[in-house]
Amino acid sequence: MFERVLERMRRLVRVSQYVVTLHAQDAMEDDELTIFDVERCLLTGSIVERQRDRQRREWKYLVRGQAVDSTAMVVVAKIGRTRRLVILTVYLVEGEAQ
Repeated sequence: MFERVLERMRRLVRVSQYVVTLHAQDAMEDDELTIFDVERCLLTGSIVERQRDRQRREWKYLVRGQAVDSTAMVVVAKIGRTRRLVILTVYLVEGEAQ
């Protein structure tokens, strides 16, 4: 459904044109995830939901995929105003491997 957006996100990951928010860094640390897990999720996962940010009126996307160890996870990201991918947060999908 959001193939073009996902392909754009993947292109940005491949050329390292992304930023990770402090919130996402904290979430990664809490769940013992690395940037490699985030990249793998974005490169092999799929967009499962699109949400509208009420304050900024921008779209953000939930990408569900797998960490390097095949643990199910979600990356919440958007294409920022600077045309870079912005990783807003990440979380594990509890009790489930994909």
